[in-house]
Amino acid sequence: MLTLHHLNDSRSQRILWLLEELGTPYEMKSYQRNAQTRLAPPELQQVHPLGKSPVIVDGDVRIAESGAIVDYIIRRYGQGNGRPAMMPAPGSAEYEAYNEWLHYSEGSAMLPLMLNLYVSRLKEAGAPLHPRIESEIANHLGYIEGALGKREYFVGNSLSGADIQMSFVAEVARSFGKLAAYPNFDAWLTRMHARPAFKRSVEKGGAYRLAG
Repeated sequence: MLTLHHLNDSRSQRILWLLEELGTPYEMKSYQRNAQTRLAPPELQQVHPLGKSPVIVDGDVRIAESGAIVDYIIRRYGQGNGRPAMMPAPGSAEYEAYNEWLHYSEGSAMLPLMLNLYVSRLKEAGAPLHPRIESEIANHLGYIEGALGKREYFVGNSLSGADIQMSFVAEVARSFGKLAAYPNFDAWLTRMHARPAFKRSVEKGGAYRLAG
């Protein structure tokens, strides 16, 4: 059975959400961040050398990168037995868009948001970097806002792995108070958080500060 190594307030919440959407049988091992440092506990290094979460273990397969985890779970468990496919047909134009969003989430969109988090901790010393970081955040959030338009989902007419991956981008942007300026993206996240499977994932994963 697939095992998810889940860390509170982390990217692993979206993997838990995906598993709930699919109804895939799984086991979950939970880990808590250090209350002072907010770092992952050292026990995660016994699961993967990076000591990060999410990590899934499925038989001989061990994966630690969330985009690769989403891709694997959907390909392995996302079809048949009444489960939704959650990805377009490979080779289709929609599949290429889906694959781009899957990689864009961590490859481009998260970088300025994470820089904002870390540079903010520098207080006044980080002030010279903020205009550039704010510009990049606006650039990416504006791009996502335009791409969503009036769409209900990022790709196609139903939930896909692209939505799962992009959720963390929206959650972090909202936590910084930046999402309200982008009504399409903001409304999209509200719809995602209203899904029964997402609510179940929070119930099972524990309090998730980015769900607000």
